[in-house]
Amino acid sequence: MHITYASFPYLSAILLSCVVGLLAIMLIPEERKALIRWVSAIFSGITLVLSACLFLAYDKSLGGLQFAEKASWVPSLGISYFNAADGFNLPLLLLTGIVFFTGVLTMWELEMRVKEFFAHYFLLVTAVFGLFMSMDLFFIFVWYDVSLFPMYLLIAVWGHTRKEYGAMKLTLYLLSGSALILPAIIYLFAKSGLHTFDILSLMQPGIFTAEQQKFAFLLLYLGFGILAGVWPFHTWSPVGHVAAPTGVSMVHAGVLMKVGAFGILRVAIFLCPEGWQYYAQLMALLAAIGIIYGALVGLRQTDLKYVIGYSSVSHMGVVGLGLATVTAQGLNGAVFQMFTHGVMTALLFSSVGYIYDRTHTKMIPELGGLSRIMPVASTYFIVAALAGMGVPGLANFWGELMVFIAAFKVYPVRGIVAVLALLVTALFMLRVVQRAFYGPGNERYAQLPDVTFCEGIPRMILVAVLVLFGLYPSLLLDVIQSASIPFMNGLPR
Repeated sequence: MHITYASFPYLSAILLSCVVGLLAIMLIPEERKALIRWVSAIFSGITLVLSACLFLAYDKSLGGLQFAEKASWVPSLGISYFNAADGFNLPLLLLTGIVFFTGVLTMWELEMRVKEFFAHYFLLVTAVFGLFMSMDLFFIFVWYDVSLFPMYLLIAVWGHTRKEYGAMKLTLYLLSGSALILPAIIYLFAKSGLHTFDILSLMQPGIFTAEQQKFAFLLLYLGFGILAGVWPFHTWSPVGHVAAPTGVSMVHAGVLMKVGAFGILRVAIFLCPEGWQYYAQLMALLAAIGIIYGALVGLRQTDLKYVIGYSSVSHMGVVGLGLATVTAQGLNGAVFQMFTHGVMTALLFSSVGYIYDRTHTKMIPELGGLSRIMPVASTYFIVAALAGMGVPGLANFWGELMVFIAAFKVYPVRGIVAVLALLVTALFMLRVVQRAFYGPGNERYAQLPDVTFCEGIPRMILVAVLVLFGLYPSLLLDVIQSASIPFMNGLPR
């Protein structure tokens, strides 16, 4: 794989901006809440600018790994600080920057333990950025584990609706995934005989036998799959969505679940391609069940956050189905869907958060006629719901289209079933919109204020991203294809 080293260290700069922001927050007195908010917004804005510059500076015609940074860290153990960007992780780095900045702005009105909240928030996002950009197995594992603990505290302290239960269930499930990932990484390190955790070195042909790849792939798929919401290991996810505060739900659904799917791609598929091909049928089956299950259970929910939580299980099943096709088109659709689903769910949770803060309820039967009371807030939710339904003109349409075309070619029956299940997803999204926003009005909420321009900024950004990549999908697809096509061409046949 072609490697281009960085002339400017974009990747380290993104990490450093998160770390410096965290340290700055820690040094500000707790009572200066406004300053903490502004510092959080400034440093999260810097990460967004850097991730956008990184995305735009990537040379699609050259492809390969670009902006690489490598330094030996623990030579005796073969561990190196190795970061790089390619067509697979660039969309996710941009996604993290977008969700991070909009999440900080969404939590602007927070009054409870503001300093501690934003400090944990920065630590969580630092770990996510680090995992997406790392090309060293040791650092990938470390960043994965670092992301779990701030997530627990952010839900347990600032959450609601059985927050201790949701935080503990999430943490135990994801630690179970970690317990599968670590032995798989050590196994690959030991069996390679290369004394390195460098992914590029370990993915050379002939390093691992077919049986070794099958064993390691299964551990890695299950370990990362728990975080990706793969059925039947998904049950932590809707509970975590409901319990988490708004900004954390945005990161949880928008970014954290993508860490699991990306881990399957970057580690399991890159290092164990024969295991990937061997277990592709199983992956497709679990993905199809997840799509169906999430859609049918979501149809029965009366809590807005549970609706979004189960729709996320269904949409992440689309990502899993794309990965299971073992085709370049399937990989394109899966990564495209990761990005667009992250933006869409962030917009959904941001919109629901505003509604909940004003009405103090997430129950659909208690809402109604909100489009007349809060037309702007309602519009943001409806746009996100339309994106979730895969309406053409919004970005989610393209990822689903590519995945289903690939699935029809490889798994016709499962592809048809998955499409039918997404029709159910469209049905329950329309049901939510009809009941909560266009049904009979609730007099208790008749005088509620609508979203102001400043409050709407994070939602405007998310809507703009959905529209931009919906109208010009090649902006994202060309970047992804610069990685997927060479990778598939390099697989042993």
